Amino acid sequence: MRVVEVLAALSLTTDLASGVPFEKGLRTCAVAEALAAAVGLDDGDRRVVFQAALLRAVGCTSHASENAGHFGDDVAFQAALKVLDPGDPAVFGAQLRSFGRWAGETAAPALAARFVEIAPTVGPVAGRSGCEVSRALGPRLGLEPAAVDALDEVYERWDGLGFPEGRSGDGLTLAARLLHAAEQAVLAHGAAGGGPAGAAAAVAEVRRRAGGHLDPDVAAALVTHADVVLAPLEATDVLAHVVAAEPPPRATLPFGRLDTLAQAFAVVADLKGRHLVGHSHRVADLAAAAAGLAGADDARTARLRSTALVHDLGRVVVPSSVWDRPGPLGPADVERVRLHTYWTQRVLARCPATAPLAAAASGHHERCDGSGYHRGVRAADLDPDARLLAVADAFAALTADRAHRPAVTPAAAAATLQEESLRGGLDRDAVAAVVEAAGLPRPRPAHPAGLSEREVEVVRLAAKGLSNKEIAARLVIRNGPSVTISRTSSTRRAGAPGPA
Repeated sequence: MRVVEVLAALSLTTDLASGVPFEKGLRTCAVAEALAAAVGLDDGDRRVVFQAALLRAVGCTSHASENAGHFGDDVAFQAALKVLDPGDPAVFGAQLRSFGRWAGETAAPALAARFVEIAPTVGPVAGRSGCEVSRALGPRLGLEPAAVDALDEVYERWDGLGFPEGRSGDGLTLAARLLHAAEQAVLAHGAAGGGPAGAAAAVAEVRRRAGGHLDPDVAAALVTHADVVLAPLEATDVLAHVVAAEPPPRATLPFGRLDTLAQAFAVVADLKGRHLVGHSHRVADLAAAAAGLAGADDARTARLRSTALVHDLGRVVVPSSVWDRPGPLGPADVERVRLHTYWTQRVLARCPATAPLAAAASGHHERCDGSGYHRGVRAADLDPDARLLAVADAFAALTADRAHRPAVTPAAAAATLQEESLRGGLDRDAVAAVVEAAGLPRPRPAHPAGLSEREVEVVRLAAKGLSNKEIAARLVIRNGPSVTISRTSSTRRAGAPGPA
């Protein structure tokens, strides 16, 4: 398994959290690597640029709830922030006049005024929280130390007007300066619709920002080598291009160790809400323990753990204000929540290394009776891992505080899940395994209409066509009350001693 394929999936996740076009991170990585080669960097330095560009936004959810509190939609805010240019008064003024329109024309001016007011104080705090996430996850992801240093500077600027530290000029790492130029080129290229018009827009934007946001020498190099540097943006499959362009040495990982990288996905997803931190890890621990109790071998248990760690990736596309809302959600927000599993599916399926996890991970809100989302499939289309993950996710969620309700006790959660299994929504065996994995007594099998286990055995034999006498012989029933079976009814007859 190529590690870069896993990191690419993480890059797609942070694209969604940042409100930028899908695969923007991959495109930035491709352009930054081409620019690093064009200025003559060796493989080691190119590798630093490659990694920093690919995971430029790995800390993007670290301040999501706070950003949502200030600006309503943290995803839309992140997208706007990436192109703001305080170094050019005319451009900055125009940007502020359109800032906040995601909240409506009436509310936008107030959001712009709030941004101007709090940016000098809140901006550095938010930037440092992102740096903390980068530094925590960087070693876990196997990033070069210099790449982690560059991630600290994604919001810094050549002219010193960035944050969190206001670094400037040669005080910025070269990797960060290359990344800044590549990112602005990619954003301008995409905004202009790609192709020749996109390339011209990219060159014009980089040239305009030179000496302000961007290192003038780096900007000049990109403009000079634009044909080569921007060529990857026309690649048919940008993911394949990035995987092929990884500077040596190309890292690989046994599939069984995927969870060492998947833990980073869990952190990014769980930072999207005030009450979500640690959720994915709790689900992973519970699912893995339940799989062991269900008799799964080590390979399946490891795969399920990795699947659980990445199951909530799609959360990042939903504004944190939705996850943190204490009251009921409106129809539009309900639909956004229901689509988070779709985005989990799309991210994981896009990359070969994570594609085997996509179906089970994105199926954690599906139900055996077809009442779940986002596909609305039934039991026959849900593999055992998806059924187990659905129960583990539900148990972990019920036993943790949420914005709209307090946590319930483990016993109450177990009872809720058992009731759901009786209604046909959750797999009964999966519920039993998860409840036992949570340290509670394994629930006694529950059957429809209050049938006992013995009565179910009778019904099963009757369904096979056995007579009452044959059933009695099979079950060694002697000198007991007679048992009468009706093969046309699934309900107990009044007054009958057994199932009718």
